Amino acid sequence: MSYERLTAENAAVLFVDHQTGLANGVQTQSPPDFINNVKALVTITQIYNLPAVITTSAADGPNGPIMPVVEQGLPKAAIVHRPGQINAFDNKDFAVAVKATGRKKLLIAGISTEVCVAFAALSALELGYDVYAVLDASGTWSKLVEEAAIARMVQAGVNPITWVAVGAELLGTWQSSTGEAHAKLMGDHLPFAGYNLAGYLSIKGQA
Repeated sequence: MSYERLTAENAAVLFVDHQTGLANGVQTQSPPDFINNVKALVTITQIYNLPAVITTSAADGPNGPIMPVVEQGLPKAAIVHRPGQINAFDNKDFAVAVKATGRKKLLIAGISTEVCVAFAALSALELGYDVYAVLDASGTWSKLVEEAAIARMVQAGVNPITWVAVGAELLGTWQSSTGEAHAKLMGDHLPFAGYNLAGYLSIKGQA
């Protein structure tokens, strides 16, 4: 199987049901870690100018509105409010919005991993997309449930990935024009990277 890398020209990001009510049920990560990871994926989307589609399920009900970190971070993203379809791709407007990105590779994150992410990922595969499940920007209420979802997706051909790997593959080289912004991303969202960067800048400033 050939290795075709993620690039700023071939990838789009789908945020599926990152809603405040649903986020209250995420127990596979601590709330601060989950928000940090979602925000990191949002920032990657900004840095690399990736097209994004945000979708909600019954946002006017208990699932709640879009998480502020997603909606405020991506003001130009297409937003599709689904009235009831559980699988996002069962909603025509969502499917059209995804196709309109013109991208072959889809980075999918959402709540919950076994339903909102898995169903969309499996449907995207069926439609011919190359699909990546961004697992740390997704969540659910049980590790067992999460493991079952990952196994199902991987068996079907979905690529499991994390935001750090997404960002690194898009960056390619630190000599890129996005290198400085990417370094800030790492420092902001990975504590050890932030400490390393602060130490380096401190020493550099003393030189």
